[in-house]
This record gives sequence, C-alpha cells and structure tokens, in this order.
Amino acid sequence: MEFLLWLLAVVLVVSGIVALVRRQVLWGIVLIVIGLLVGPGGVSMFS
Repeated sequence: MEFLLWLLAVVLVVSGIVALVRRQVLWGIVLIVIGLLVGPGGVSMFS
C-alpha cells in the first residue's frame, strides 16, 4: 500500500510540473500540493 501511495504521489507531482510548463499555474500547484500530501513523506490521507 505504501508503494502505491508513493507512486500516486510521484504521478501527481509530475502532472503538476507538466501543468506548470503548459502555463496552467493554478492546476499545477493544486496537483503538486495533493501529491505532497498523499505521499509517504507527507500527511497521508489513507493511514
């Protein structure tokens, strides 16, 4: 389960960075913040 959360966090952060590159600043910031919250290093919503 922890690996899946880590993988989900990585996907969210990468998607956020891609959104920032495409000049979708708000969406990119939201994705990065959610990715940091979901990841095992952050405050996980599932544990």
